[in-house]
Amino acid sequence: MKFLSKLPRTVVWLGLVSFFNDLAKEMIYPVVPLFLAQVLGAGPVAVGWVEGVAESTSSLIKVFSGIGADRARKRKPFILVGFAMSTLLRPLVGLAQSWPMVLFFRFTDRLGKGVRSAPQDSLIADVTTPANRGTSYGFHSAMDDAGQLLGPMMAGGLLLLGITYRNVILLSIIPGVLAWTAVWQVKEKPKARTLKTGKWTLWKDWNSFNGSLKALLAVLILFTLGNSSDAFLMLRLSQAGISSWLIALLWGLHGGVRMLSSLWSGPLSDRLGRKPLIVSGWVYYALIYFGFALVNQKEGLVALFLAYGIFYGLCEPSEKALVADLAPKTLRGTAFGYYNLVLGLFALPASLLFGWVGQTWGYPWAFGVGAAFAGLASLFLVFIPSKK
Repeated sequence: MKFLSKLPRTVVWLGLVSFFNDLAKEMIYPVVPLFLAQVLGAGPVAVGWVEGVAESTSSLIKVFSGIGADRARKRKPFILVGFAMSTLLRPLVGLAQSWPMVLFFRFTDRLGKGVRSAPQDSLIADVTTPANRGTSYGFHSAMDDAGQLLGPMMAGGLLLLGITYRNVILLSIIPGVLAWTAVWQVKEKPKARTLKTGKWTLWKDWNSFNGSLKALLAVLILFTLGNSSDAFLMLRLSQAGISSWLIALLWGLHGGVRMLSSLWSGPLSDRLGRKPLIVSGWVYYALIYFGFALVNQKEGLVALFLAYGIFYGLCEPSEKALVADLAPKTLRGTAFGYYNLVLGLFALPASLLFGWVGQTWGYPWAFGVGAAFAGLASLFLVFIPSKK
């Protein structure tokens, strides 16, 4: 593609790393909720705990890894360690004998993501300009989604061949090793200073952020409270009578939709601005969740599930580009640390709320609550300035 020639080499290599890592991650993502429900006998509240705790607790690490990368003026060491942790620990989910064991292994896997996420996002910001930043984050997200496209297809094929859930999860170590190997090709320009000195507190750098960035993070909290784990969507498909191998295939096709929409929306955010795409994406999310609340037919749920992928393409590259635009250059790692903290920390109450409402009043009510949070957040976002 022509636009690839405009991307920094570092962005291209990080995209390849993300492709292999997501190939490994997405091999097991659609399998884990089915493994929990069908093999270990876990209910929706247990699924909420597994998916919520894994993201929320590891999100604390994202803040400190981002701050550490800013103070050390280095990103790559954090990225190397983070991918190594996930590569080694993710497949151990296949050895679990109870849902608390799955929770533990998912938690340790996401610790690796916590170590690498903010330094990785800030490294992309370091090597880009506002003119190609949305395109770069769009490409990076698209490579994530390409892994999501192929990973579940591999999982579905293995399930069709009679491979057990456990062995599918264990085999995810192969693309994980390829991802970690590719990290070594990522180049990082040395910074003038090697370490920031002086007294530091958690709130010191936070107070350096402008009001627009702080307001964006606050509104993201509101949206995230309605953005529960996608595992619930796959459980909804399973409840409708769709077989496990087909759910894995659909999750892969969902990734294909995400990939195409990310490639399209990233450059669009460079031209039209970040906020219009985020607002439209959140409104779109609310409409999709209302659809899940109202539709019961298999065909309708499958269509909604695939269409849901457009939401990620609209929002993920634009959100990251907006954070990079609003953050001070010397605090980008810290800014992405707080951004990932919001997304991860509030994933726990979001998933627990969804699981509790779904178990108490039914899944339609749970999807309705998620849609309401998204609609309210999009309304508040309209009033936030999108410039420093």
